Amino acid sequence: MRWVGTLPEDAPDPRAEWVENLTRMPIPVLGLMPQPSLEDTDSVSLNYALDDRGYSEMTASITYTLWRNPDDRSDPANLADLDEETRRALEEVPPWPRPPWLIEQVERMRYPQLWEAVRTTWHREPSECSSLQSLLADHVNHILMNQYRQELWPGGKPWDQHAPAVTGRMVNSPARTVINGVDVPGAEVDTDPFVYGIGARLAGGGVVTAVLPRADLKRIQVRFTIRS
Repeated sequence: MRWVGTLPEDAPDPRAEWVENLTRMPIPVLGLMPQPSLEDTDSVSLNYALDDRGYSEMTASITYTLWRNPDDRSDPANLADLDEETRRALEEVPPWPRPPWLIEQVERMRYPQLWEAVRTTWHREPSECSSLQSLLADHVNHILMNQYRQELWPGGKPWDQHAPAVTGRMVNSPARTVINGVDVPGAEVDTDPFVYGIGARLAGGGVVTAVLPRADLKRIQVRFTIRS
């Protein structure tokens, strides 16, 4: 769903459509287990590829709001580290009414977002690119490229091309992973200074991966469960 120009006050919340799109997934979508420090606000996305036989692959990604002090959400420790330009933009209130869900999303930008932190990926047919090692490395690189670009390549431009920071050979296995309360063999990327990555193959097909900021890892229980 796309809107151009000023949103009317009664514009529908796009998250309802995002959640509905997840019903296309042939396998259950997983997320991190419910916990006080993470808030799932239905910020989900679904990417897919089609051919003459239908869907050939799908990836569902979940974004969380991180609460560093979930017992007191007014604690300044919960605020994201924003630059002055972003902070000013959030303070500006337009002279026209906005949909309640948009106001909520703007306010949420004041807090850290674990952008596309968990992925559930399905491929119709197995291949090298559908392996756990390949998908975990791809997820880690996706987060690094979009969230840590300046830390990795200071002064670089968004369109600059860079070699992947992580390759499948850097993925270590086995690693302990918990899915629906059960220990399962998995794999991890535990060498990057900015993020930690972990994932596992799913019994019903597909792969789940998570890429989390190392600075906040101590606040997060890295256990997967089927997302309702």
